[in-house]
Amino acid sequence: MERDGLPLDRRLRQEILFARERVYRFGEPTPLERIVLPGPGPEIWVKREDVSPIKAYKWRGACNRMAVLTHEQRAAGVVTASAGNHAQGVALAARALGVQSRIYMPRSTPKVKQNAVLHHGGSHVEILLSGDSYDEAVTAALDDAKSTGATYVHAYDDLQVMAGQGTLADEVVLSGHGPFDAAYLQIGGGGMAAGVSSWLKTYWPEIEIVGVEGIGQASMKAALEADKPVPLDQVDIFCDGTAVRKAGTLPFEICRDTIDRMETVTNAEVSRAIRSLWEGLRCVSEPSGALGLAAVMKNRAQLEGKRVLVVVSGSNIDFLQLGLIAQSEGSAQSASRTIRVRIPERPGTMLDLLDTCFEGFNIADFQYGKLDDAEAWPAFTITAESAEAIAALPEKLEAHGFAWEDLTGAVDIAFRAIPLRGDLLGHPAFLRLDFYERPGALHDFLDKLVRGRASLCYFNYRQSGERIGRALIGLDFGSEAARDEFLSTVPEHGEGYRSCKPVDSETSARLIGR
Repeated sequence: MERDGLPLDRRLRQEILFARERVYRFGEPTPLERIVLPGPGPEIWVKREDVSPIKAYKWRGACNRMAVLTHEQRAAGVVTASAGNHAQGVALAARALGVQSRIYMPRSTPKVKQNAVLHHGGSHVEILLSGDSYDEAVTAALDDAKSTGATYVHAYDDLQVMAGQGTLADEVVLSGHGPFDAAYLQIGGGGMAAGVSSWLKTYWPEIEIVGVEGIGQASMKAALEADKPVPLDQVDIFCDGTAVRKAGTLPFEICRDTIDRMETVTNAEVSRAIRSLWEGLRCVSEPSGALGLAAVMKNRAQLEGKRVLVVVSGSNIDFLQLGLIAQSEGSAQSASRTIRVRIPERPGTMLDLLDTCFEGFNIADFQYGKLDDAEAWPAFTITAESAEAIAALPEKLEAHGFAWEDLTGAVDIAFRAIPLRGDLLGHPAFLRLDFYERPGALHDFLDKLVRGRASLCYFNYRQSGERIGRALIGLDFGSEAARDEFLSTVPEHGEGYRSCKPVDSETSARLIGR
């Protein structure tokens, strides 16, 4: 594709050179840091766009595009659509250049991103929430531009925007840490991947460029397979910064020639990469910002001995989402599996299971409610240092006579739906237990204080990462006297646990439906 007599790729490289002079009026270069992960693998360098003026790379393209507006275009104002980061870049440039800007964002845009737009743009920006997706916001913004004569600044399908993003690759080349054997670049609409891959290939022609997308939002992969941008039927929005239904036309033209292969990653793999960035660099990445590292971690064995580049494209993450990611199974660095085990419904069998099959494992989640007089089906999420140990657990269970069922990813486990039949209980008591998160502490409590005195009828525990584990436990006693004796003699504080308090009668009644 040629424009102004030059092929698009040459024009893009030329515009990246011009962008050098423009973008640094609005912000400073960002650091390139090495992250060291445990075990063998490649030498990984991270371009830290999360510490840029808007905590994301999008300031580069937005500021470069708005810097070339004519006097008449500035007077008519700017319109754009964004899921958050591009909007902040437009806002930053709007205030600096004195340009009034209307920014259309999906109604689901995190508050942290809306507030950041207002912080950067001040009185020069107006946020208009429209639709439930980025594409719906784009439609509203284009209608606005058509009716008002304002300039539409596209988030990725624009030569100046692509060139601005390319300046981050210029900083990588000038850093002295290259050349790199491979670069793993996340892709939404493709603007950053186009600008960066073009510049890296110019200076290091042998570098392998890997495009990375979420498995439920692979619009560039679809475009490359169809040899043209095509819309996806549905888009997963976990990585909201790259949740684009259709790759940009101009980025596609560049990426078709510069990307050597595509890689897709799951949300769980992204969550694991977010944790690695925090542990390795104290970097808090938004999900889309960790896509590149997720793909590198997925291919560590094949990349051993190579020097690899990834980009943390942003850190604009809603605080609530960060908490959910931290508690997800995907963020665990160790191998994990959720299983349901059948055991006889009689006193001591739960502890027998813990003593035999689960010895040496970490129980990250424990859910159980009594539903039958003859048998129990408690559900456990087990973690271990090696995937081999997790894989060997079913054989261990079967050798001890326990039937089991895999529930990894089950909806009822994820939403903690723990049913309990109150009509099967005799003389129940519910306890709020705070115990120290160390191997054996929970087991010791059950062994020393509960074994032989009562049956477990309810258990609700999830590991939170704190030094104190918190569980809601239900015990069923053979008589009211046995229950009262236990409650009167159990110490509130003891070895291995910080607090053990009976739940009030009203809460107990609600748990058993009475």
